[in-house]
Amino acid sequence: MSLKLPVRELRRRPNRFVVATAVLSFLATLLLFLGGLLDGLYLGSTGALRAQQGDAIVFSSDARESFLRSRIDPELRATIEGADGVTEVGGLGLSLLGAEVPGEDEPADVAVAGYEIAPSGVPDVSTLAPGEGTADRRLEDQGVEVGDTILVGPAQSPITIVGWVDDTSYLQQGTVWVTLDTWRAVQNANRPDSAVGDGVVQVLVVRGGGDLTSVIDAATGAATKSLTIDDAVLALPGVAQQNSTFNAIIYSTLTVVLAVVALFFSLLTLERLGLYGVLKAIGASSGRLFAGVVLQAVVVSVIAFVVGSVLALLAALSLPAEVPLQLTPGRFVFTFVALVVASVLGSAISLRKVLRVDPASAIGTAS
Repeated sequence: MSLKLPVRELRRRPNRFVVATAVLSFLATLLLFLGGLLDGLYLGSTGALRAQQGDAIVFSSDARESFLRSRIDPELRATIEGADGVTEVGGLGLSLLGAEVPGEDEPADVAVAGYEIAPSGVPDVSTLAPGEGTADRRLEDQGVEVGDTILVGPAQSPITIVGWVDDTSYLQQGTVWVTLDTWRAVQNANRPDSAVGDGVVQVLVVRGGGDLTSVIDAATGAATKSLTIDDAVLALPGVAQQNSTFNAIIYSTLTVVLAVVALFFSLLTLERLGLYGVLKAIGASSGRLFAGVVLQAVVVSVIAFVVGSVLALLAALSLPAEVPLQLTPGRFVFTFVALVVASVLGSAISLRKVLRVDPASAIGTAS
């Protein structure tokens, strides 16, 4: 027996599979929506760190891995620069503030970032004059345009936007990349309680060879806390917690997918016992019969994925910009593979019933 029979059943009796397809379509939409929220939260919070071109990020030891509490002075910086394996060191500072945008009634949320080593996609700092900045395109949604001079913070510190950069936001705020001198001026004018002196930065981005984290901390006598870029990303407030929470929900939803497919095809197999008995009597193997069940499960899951993708895209277009939903190609690939795998595993539960079909008894029951 070829696989034409299960395909013919799908084509001629689609009503048998409507309920399963509808439920799986809803679950596919939910998986994409949850994944899109997770990606939007993660990418929107971590872009400024993911873009860093270094091997380690060095905080002061008392900062508890927080940019806002960390301070590294010139003397500590000199010690780090002299550590074994360190080849280049660049300062980095971040300030979270509101900004008045020309022609807009609502202020924009910005993260003013002073830097020395250019992050990925950000122009070299030597191209910026004092008071100029390159803005993350997230700010474009809040009315910022190239050539605008935004007024940052309560002190209304002016920064002129001279270009765009992608995927460098910080804690859901669009980043404006400026020189360290401009950052210090903004920080001291708008956060006098957290003012920084000349040469002081919040953290250092360090380049070199091998694992520099332990080497740097040993060289400074534990006056610093060094992290890899990946660890620094996970140390950002709420990032690790939201990742674990959303992933738990996503994998729980996949378990529901498996249960739905298992229940549906178990019931369908019970209805077909007589048919399977006849097919076995004329030479069909249990493996071929089960392959037909798996094929139908895969077809149903693929149709459900397509429908779910369309619904998720429509939802993404209708949501306000404040909702951090970001549907990436990688999320579609993951959802497709996970949905198909869960459907195949769910359909496999009916294998035992197929294997135990006895042609004589099944035909007798059917008659």
